[in-house]
Amino acid sequence: MSVIDSLLSGTRFGKFASVGAVGAVFDVTTATLLRELGVYPELAVFVGIEVAIVVMFLLNDNWTFAEQGAAGIGATLRRLLRSNLVRAGGIVVQLATFRFLFRVVALELEVAGVDGWFVLSKIAGIGTGMIVNYVAESLVTWRVGRG
Repeated sequence: MSVIDSLLSGTRFGKFASVGAVGAVFDVTTATLLRELGVYPELAVFVGIEVAIVVMFLLNDNWTFAEQGAAGIGATLRRLLRSNLVRAGGIVVQLATFRFLFRVVALELEVAGVDGWFVLSKIAGIGTGMIVNYVAESLVTWRVGRG
């Protein structure tokens, strides 16, 4: 399968998006909880992102890209490190989107005592970073379409 065919695989992208949805739940929950506990918004968002990265890596490594990469703890740890590094672009996109919406657009929206605009800004950031992450993870972390 060519690199382009691998990237356009509906099955693989569906799995990646499903894993992303699970990661988004961890991300938004962690960030919102930290924010409600008084943690600076951008720091809360960053911690939520990292929690989600680890959760999503484990799910992607064992499901989405299970047929890719070498077995063993050393190979898995190298992929985890590589995953964190290649997701840097997605993190930048996600944080920039969040910051723009939360700080510049800055709407007031409270839902059940929670800052709803924080949550919506966070979700919008996740969505924009997803495509960057899918391409980077496919090509660099799991090296799809390569022999």
